[in-house]
Amino acid sequence: MSTEPAAPMLQARGLSKRFGGLVAVNGLDLDLRARRLLGVIGPNGAGKSTAINLLTGHTRPTTGKVLVGGEDLTAAKPWRLAHAGVARTFQIVKPFRGMNVLDNVAVAAMFSGRPAGARHTVATATRTALETLDRVGLGGKGDLAPAELSVADARRLELAKALALRPRVLLLDEVLAGLRPGEIDPALELIDSLRRDGLALMMVEHVIHAITAIADEVMVLHHGEVLTRGEPATVLSDDRVIEAYLGARFAKRAAEAASRTATVTTAPLMDDATADGSTP
Repeated sequence: MSTEPAAPMLQARGLSKRFGGLVAVNGLDLDLRARRLLGVIGPNGAGKSTAINLLTGHTRPTTGKVLVGGEDLTAAKPWRLAHAGVARTFQIVKPFRGMNVLDNVAVAAMFSGRPAGARHTVATATRTALETLDRVGLGGKGDLAPAELSVADARRLELAKALALRPRVLLLDEVLAGLRPGEIDPALELIDSLRRDGLALMMVEHVIHAITAIADEVMVLHHGEVLTRGEPATVLSDDRVIEAYLGARFAKRAAEAASRTATVTTAPLMDDATADGSTP
C-alpha cells in the first residue's frame, strides 16, 4: 500500500506581496492537503491575514503562484477561487446585515460550486443553509438578525457561510477570537470534524493552546517570512519562536501541552490557557 501523501489541494510557491516599501509576505511556500490542518501563528503584523488574502484572491500577489488542484489561479478573483473550492472566514465578521441568519447562509449556498448539470434553487439553497446552521450550532436561530447574535454565534455564522460554499479547502482567520474558554473546545471539535470529512484546512490563530491541540503542522510567520514549521511541540520549543513570539514561560507550557495531544483529548489543554485562551 502506497505511503505517498495525497496531492495538495492548494499550493503556494514563492508567494510575495509588497505594499510600496513594505514586504508583507515574502517567498511563501505551502501545501494544503485533504484531512490535514496547517496552523499558522506569529506576532501581529507578521503577514498571516495577508497570506490568506493572497490565497483567496482578495489581494493580488507581487510575485509567486497559487495553484488549486494543480490549476494556476494566481491573482484570480475571489469568486473564481470560491467556485474552485476555496473558502475562507474573515477576522472581522462580514454578515449581510440586511438579511437574517438563514438568508446569509442561503446566499452562500446559491453561489456554491455544484456538480455539472445541477441547478441552484431557492429551495435547495435553503435546505443546505438549514443543514449548515445545524452543523455549526445555530439551529433554530435562522430568523434572527446578525446583530442579535453573540460573539460566538457571529463566528459560527461566518463559518456557516464558508461551509455553505461546499469547499475543498477552508482557510480560517482567527475564528476563535473573542470566544470564552468554555466556547473554544466545541469550536475545535467542529473544526476537527471538518478535517475528518476530508477538507484541507489552514487556521490562523493566536489561541496557541487551541491550535497546537488540533494542528497537524504549525508554521510561524515573522516579518512576512516563514520562521519555522513542523510538529507543534517542536515548533513551540524553537528558540527563535520563543524570542519572536511566545516568551519562555508560555512556550514551555504550550510545548508540554502539545506533546500530550497524541494521548489525551483537547480538553485538558484548555486548563493551562490564560484567561482568554490567547498568548500573554
